[in-house]
Order: sequence, then C-alpha cells, then structure tokens
Amino acid sequence: MKTRKKIISSALAAAVLSGQGPHIHVPQFANSVSPTESLIADGRDTGSGYKPGQILFANDARFTESYYSEPLTNYLVGWRDPNDIEAKLQFIAPKVPVGTARRFEWKAAVNAEEFLSEIVDDQRAIGSDFKTVQYTGTDVVDKTLNKGLTYIADMDGLVGTNWQQAKVAKLLRRLYRNEYRRGIAALSAAATNQAYTWDTTAGKNPDQDVRGDLITATTASGIRPNRILYGDTAFNKRLLSYEAQVNFTAFAGVANLTLEQLAARLMVDQIMISRERYQSAAAAKSEIVSNLIFGFYAQDGVDTEDATNLKRFVSEFDSEQGGGTVRVYVQQLSSKLVALTVEHYSKVVVTYSGGLRKWTIS
Repeated sequence: MKTRKKIISSALAAAVLSGQGPHIHVPQFANSVSPTESLIADGRDTGSGYKPGQILFANDARFTESYYSEPLTNYLVGWRDPNDIEAKLQFIAPKVPVGTARRFEWKAAVNAEEFLSEIVDDQRAIGSDFKTVQYTGTDVVDKTLNKGLTYIADMDGLVGTNWQQAKVAKLLRRLYRNEYRRGIAALSAAATNQAYTWDTTAGKNPDQDVRGDLITATTASGIRPNRILYGDTAFNKRLLSYEAQVNFTAFAGVANLTLEQLAARLMVDQIMISRERYQSAAAAKSEIVSNLIFGFYAQDGVDTEDATNLKRFVSEFDSEQGGGTVRVYVQQLSSKLVALTVEHYSKVVVTYSGGLRKWTIS
C-alpha cells in the first residue's frame, strides 16, 4: 500500500511540474513586494517572517486590548469608500445588526402560508369563534464569523502623517470587496438561472426578456423582485443588442434610458450596474458579476424576519470597545515594522430563495 501511494504521489508531482496536473488556485493575500517571490501558500499570519507591504489573514493574537486603536477605529466608523463598494454590498445584502452577541436567530418562514386564501375562511358562523390560523415558520440559530486582515508597514517607506488612516481604509475596502464577492456567490448559487442571448440578431428585446421572467419569479414566490443588479458585461450586451436592431430609431430611446427610467420600465424599485473588479491572478483582474444579472427582493433597514432574499448579519462592538461594526489594532512588531489589523463580525445568508432570479447573458 505504501509503495502504491508513493507511485501515485510521484506521478501527481510529475504531472504538476509538467503543467498537466490539477490547477491549484493560490489566493492573492500575501502580495509579495517582488514579482519573483512566491506568495505565502494560504495568506496566514504565521507570527514571523514579515515583509513590508504584505496583507495577511489576521492572526487572533492581534485582537488584544493593548493593540486596540480608538482613533483609527473612530476614523473607519465614519469612513466611506470613494468607489462606495459598501453601497453595492448594501444593495444586494442589506445589513442587519444583531447586537453585540455573535449568536442570533433568523426566521425561516413557510412561504405558502403567507398566500393561503379561501373565499369564506374569514367568515364567522353565528355562535362560533373565528377560525384559527397557525404559522409554522422556524427560528434558525446562527452566528456571525470573525473576519480581518493585517497590513505590515515599514516605517521607512511611509509618507505623510495620515499613513495609518490610508492603510486601514485600504484594508476595509478589501474586506468589503470580499463580502461583496460572498454576496454575489450566495445569490448565484441560490437563484434560478435563465440563459439569454443578446446579440445583433434582429428582433431581440432584452428588457422584455427580463420583464417576462420577473413575472415568473413573482408567481413562484408571491413577491416581485424589486431590485436588479446588472454585471458590466451584461449591461453592455443589452445596449449592443438594442443598438444593432434594424429599426434602431424605434429602440434608441430604450437604449438611452437612465437607470431610474429603466427601473420604471421593468417595474422595480432600483437598478445598479456592478463595475467592480478583483485581482484574479498576479497580472489580471476579473469582473465580480460580469455577464450575469440578478433579480431579487431587498429593503434597507430590514430585520431578521422579513422576506429579503439575502441579508448580511453584523455584530456590533460594545460602546466600551469603540462601538460600531469594525475595530482597528496597531502593533509594533520591531523597530521598523508595524502591523495594522482591521476586524469585523458578519455573515451573509440567503434567508429566502423564493423568486430569486439569475440571468446569464451571452
């Protein structure tokens, strides 16, 4: 048996070295300062061997009161990303604060019960009581997850007096980008997919494709999706399809609608276009949403029991710990190296998948 395992291992190693083995995706967390240096295998903060410019998964040892920075925490609490990726995150997965505790409950309702109806079920007969209705929704016990990143800074390479604010803002942008990708992945996995081809062929009507499928989604769940998120590529294909029609004059107005006008045309509350990218390889970026479109139901200011498809549950820190939903820690590693760590608690959950739609556009 040992000989067999050794042969298999040797064969696999040879295949990998020759480029024929399984493709291994290495996460872009370590960010080596030199393109010739290897990335740390999994981006962990090992407690030693630090290099300036690295961004690592935060080590639990960083989260101690002696390293806590109240000024930087207060800065991040009021900080807003210039590109406002947090707004896109809030658009698809509205934030639901669950207090200072990590554990929380959310309601998993039986959708059919909301729409049960009889023509005479609410009429009381003389001498009898009203009919009793029972809802069987269940409480799901869950908990938020601790997430954080650490940036290693070299004091000799820093410029200006606000360098710490710039670095922690960079970390928070990255954390929000990670959350946004989690939200998109959750939507994509839970949604019912429908493929459409929007090209230069005559007779294409992209908006009618979406509008017709919104009706299907409403029938499936009883709740009409009220928000639509277009990927950059998907929205461009919509424009290309309309602009290529034989009678372009008839479609020029449709192609040039504002997002507010398009929302009214599709009978939804709001539409956004996702133009966000992420570093998918050492020298390449990829769209987060790309050729996909998502139709879903969401509202701001939600709680744990409404019908929003996707929620982002967040734990808050005690007022004695600076309050808010993020914390910053500063640790002097050596005479020249400083570790800046940003942490938060959250969990992105598909609390209800009914009526959730995904359109894949080619």
